[in-house]
Amino acid sequence: MKIPINYPFVDKEEIREVTSVLSEKSLTSSAFEGGKRVQQFENLLSKFVKSKYAIAVNSGTSALQASLYAIDIKPGDEVLIPSFTFVATANSVKSVGAKPVFVDILKGNYTIDPNDLKKKITKRTKAIIPVHLYGHVSFMDEILEIAQKNNLKIIEDASQSLGSKLKNKHTGTFSNLGCFSMYAAKVMTAGEGGAIVTNDRSLFEKLRQIRNHGFSKNHSTISFGLNLRLPEINAAIAKIQMKKLSLMLKQRKNNAKILTELLSDNKIIRPQPRKNETVNWYLFTIAIKNRAKIMKKLNSAGITSAVYYDPPIHKTSYYKTQKKLPNTEWAASNVLSLPVHPNVNKIILQKMVKILEN
Repeated sequence: MKIPINYPFVDKEEIREVTSVLSEKSLTSSAFEGGKRVQQFENLLSKFVKSKYAIAVNSGTSALQASLYAIDIKPGDEVLIPSFTFVATANSVKSVGAKPVFVDILKGNYTIDPNDLKKKITKRTKAIIPVHLYGHVSFMDEILEIAQKNNLKIIEDASQSLGSKLKNKHTGTFSNLGCFSMYAAKVMTAGEGGAIVTNDRSLFEKLRQIRNHGFSKNHSTISFGLNLRLPEINAAIAKIQMKKLSLMLKQRKNNAKILTELLSDNKIIRPQPRKNETVNWYLFTIAIKNRAKIMKKLNSAGITSAVYYDPPIHKTSYYKTQKKLPNTEWAASNVLSLPVHPNVNKIILQKMVKILEN
């Protein structure tokens, strides 16, 4: 049996809930509040992360895009983002006509470097999108201070960090808006889906308009909007997944603990959560030499590993820039992500370590 890098933890409960949606023939809803299961999922999510509001949309990318519209990012504005992330972060900025400005990362946890962030601020800078990569939490205290001093908005890209916390505060809730993804590979899934959390009532109402063609409660077009709605089938899956989330996170944490304890080779740089940080272990990402050789050995043993992200965004053909981001480029050349999802067991982890250290 081949072990994938990530695998959706789906069983009879999700199938039963999806079947109910099909039986009811209420596949989606254009209601201002969303469909029944959309609302149920939103309530579960806001309760879990302890936010006042949650808005479900059809992808993590849509969540970022809608958030940028909600804080009035316009053509010509600059938004500071890490280059070491999935390209959707940059694409969402481009989609609203703004310019993504790439910032280096810290080697310690692969998130945006606050010192380099300060250097990249210009008169055109309007917002920062820190990415909580692999489930590691960005240095939000420093980022919030920088944003406050420079009158900048923050949108957290928490697509990979549902369940991660710093000082017992969930990612996505440190700032104006937090965006999550429920893509099939994430810690919980809707198949495809996304969500935004906020404590700001006006942003909440604005986002509900943006996701549904700019409609008001009486279906009058009162603002710009798109069709970013989450279908009821996807919301049905997400609703059940939310109920299992704590268990799935516990299993990931246990697997990460075992893997950390088994790894003894000092040449392998292991993830090191900092004090007061809870990592959701979306991916267990190490830095290692001879990466291609190790990946080949793991693959031969039926264990899928993956490189996220090589090339980084600023080195892709579309976004290519000559500016140097040394830590980003080091990470792109050395990181390797390993599976620790609930379908991984101790025997697989032991096999993984044997390959990594031989």
